[in-house]
Amino acid sequence: MTTTEPAPAHPVRVRASLDPELSRWLWLVKWLLALPHFLVLAVLWLAVAGVTFVAFVAVLVTGRYPRALFDFTVGVLRWSWRVHYYAYAALGTDRYPPFTLADVPDYPARLEVDYPPRLSRGLALVKWLLAVPHYLVVGLFTGGAWGWWWSGDDRATGWGLIGILVLVAAIVLLFTGRYPRSVFEFVVGLDRWVVRVVAYVGLLTDVYPPFRLEQGGDEPGPSRAPEVGGTAPPGDRRGWTAGRVSAVVGGLLLTLAALALLAGGGTALWADTTQRDADGYVTASTTLRTGSGALATERIDLGEPGDPVGAALGDLRVRVTPTEPGREVFLGVAPAVDVARYLRGTSHAVVRDLAPGGVTTTAAPGPPPAPPGTVAGWTAQASGAGTQEVRVPAEGGDWAVVVVPTGDANGSRGVSVRAEVGATAPALPWVAVAGLAVGTVVLAGGSVLIALAARRASPPGSAASSAA
Repeated sequence: MTTTEPAPAHPVRVRASLDPELSRWLWLVKWLLALPHFLVLAVLWLAVAGVTFVAFVAVLVTGRYPRALFDFTVGVLRWSWRVHYYAYAALGTDRYPPFTLADVPDYPARLEVDYPPRLSRGLALVKWLLAVPHYLVVGLFTGGAWGWWWSGDDRATGWGLIGILVLVAAIVLLFTGRYPRSVFEFVVGLDRWVVRVVAYVGLLTDVYPPFRLEQGGDEPGPSRAPEVGGTAPPGDRRGWTAGRVSAVVGGLLLTLAALALLAGGGTALWADTTQRDADGYVTASTTLRTGSGALATERIDLGEPGDPVGAALGDLRVRVTPTEPGREVFLGVAPAVDVARYLRGTSHAVVRDLAPGGVTTTAAPGPPPAPPGTVAGWTAQASGAGTQEVRVPAEGGDWAVVVVPTGDANGSRGVSVRAEVGATAPALPWVAVAGLAVGTVVLAGGSVLIALAARRASPPGSAASSAA
């Protein structure tokens, strides 16, 4: 006689118990009741993304997932499982989920993840790729819905197998007052599969998720092991309190702001040191084409006279070079109201957007505009064959730039020029220094917040706890 050995306990254990008496109608409004949880979880999962990156680096360097960060991630995953079990991943309980990362032993939905003493450095690099077969399976289970539930991304939609089965169970519950037990066990098995894939890709374990459906709410293994991820037991001053979670979220927000400041400062430094020409102008260029009789920019708002915008830009320079050799063009700069009056009722195009994919213009029909040289009011102008250039100080006001072909039959061939705009930007070095300096300070502040919260949340006896 042969006996079958029981399957070993998986390090990611998803447990659930079905409420014996469920409300027939409460499931109709659980989406609204759970909304506060979804809002909080959306923020927490953004924090998990940052924590996972830090843990990824730690695993590559040390082979260990920092325990405090592990407990935080498991806590968010556990909170998510409780909320989704209450809501539309199972509808298995009417008991409102608690707002906590900690394990709640008497709640009908529980999640336990064994803390791994060591993690593979190599696997950390490729887990996202190894899990591709599971992505396909989980996609069938969820139809994209779990992507919204976990992350708050409203772009992920669709009905998967879990959603269909839960809907069937909800309809049966509405008419009979009973949740079909077989459907419950099957749905929890599907949810368990999804959670294990999330835990594996999130670096919480090196144990590859099994390709088997383990139905039901029970799992083999201890219900509360000493090395199970979570917060400290009641009465212990360690663990992830609301204040420490808030500190991590605040620290990550400061870190994101710091990265933006550092990126801006670095870009300003790069532009100041590498993008200036011999005359000291920082320039950008593009090709502009239209079949109309003239080409103009939209209104360029430089603020009020004396505003810091003008001082930051310094002097402006505009150059245009016809793409057709020998072609003559007129280049002029004038107040936007004067340009609009000059072009009103004529054939012209206005540049609306300078995107990486191309230039967007809006054309207006009509006869060609009057020869620009006969019109007074230009602040700066140049005309002739070849490259034409004008220079003006960046004074306050609303301005526009106009290019009109000359020397042919009323501009019948349209406008085609290579345009270049430059500014002396005397404030650019100060912008670079300020962005890098403030970004460094803010990054240090965010890092200190995260480090202090992680140290205080570390279990007693851990390296981080001792350092605190």
